[in-house]
Amino acid sequence: MLTAADKELYGRQVMMIGEDGQEKLKGATVLVAGCGGLGSPVLHYLAVAGIGHIRLIDKDTVELSNLNRQILHWHRDIGKAKSQSAEEKLAELNPNIRLEAFNTEINAENVDELIQGADIIVDALDNYETRMLLNRAAIRQSVPLVHGAVHGFHGQLTTVIPGKTPCIECLIPEKPPKEVFPIIGCTAGVVGTMQANEVIKYLLGEEGLHTGHIVMWDGKNGTLEKMRICRRPDCPECGHL
Repeated sequence: MLTAADKELYGRQVMMIGEDGQEKLKGATVLVAGCGGLGSPVLHYLAVAGIGHIRLIDKDTVELSNLNRQILHWHRDIGKAKSQSAEEKLAELNPNIRLEAFNTEINAENVDELIQGADIIVDALDNYETRMLLNRAAIRQSVPLVHGAVHGFHGQLTTVIPGKTPCIECLIPEKPPKEVFPIIGCTAGVVGTMQANEVIKYLLGEEGLHTGHIVMWDGKNGTLEKMRICRRPDCPECGHL
């Protein structure tokens, strides 16, 4: 049941989604993989929306070079684990939600345990191998996954529903070259906010999810485009479903 404080805190949302909708958010568990440029806005907006249980994972520490885009981390946090830094800010933003922070690398041994019980996963990663581990685990456990990626002024987003939509490996079948990529901070803000919006829509049972297509953000021109994507029958991860 929503408390009186809940009704006041989320009042503008309850006007739209009703108390039943807010209860859905309060009862949800969301896993966010990555607490950096994308993860920061995702986590911020999920926390203030009242997602009841947020599980956040990151193995890195805060560096000065992160601060142009990773808005949950401040100068005082340099050298601190990103998972801890993010957890501290989120607890101040909304002390009424449950936070689980993992300062660990996602690997083949722990990925299934980490996503166990999650209603939906957010891919806020910048590492191809880890992204594919998460994709495979999401398919094994039939957990939806919201993928986002950014580069410079550009970003992309799609939502994976295992067995129904293309998975990330359908979309990115080959490992891209490893690079230190350029990024404008607000690009991560736009795409990360869109990812949080996808999560909220999914949990509320809303239509209009970005499934079966990829949304591409062009920050130079301020435009969004959609491109249809199809499942690959020969995809080693989801082709058998």
